[in-house]
Amino acid sequence: MKELKCRDAGFDCDAVVHGETVDDVMAQAGPHAKEAHGVDVTPEMAGQIRGLVRDA
Repeated sequence: MKELKCRDAGFDCDAVVHGETVDDVMAQAGPHAKEAHGVDVTPEMAGQIRGLVRDA
């Protein structure tokens, strides 16, 4: 299991996205960023965020 804490990506947000793989987490992180924060995740941003995904 993998996870990404929204706070680790620089947002003042307690959301944590979980998935079986990094790709699963990233597939959820983009829509969360758009809906909760009004941020469109660029390819460059996705590369940085991908590095923040950790083992849960």
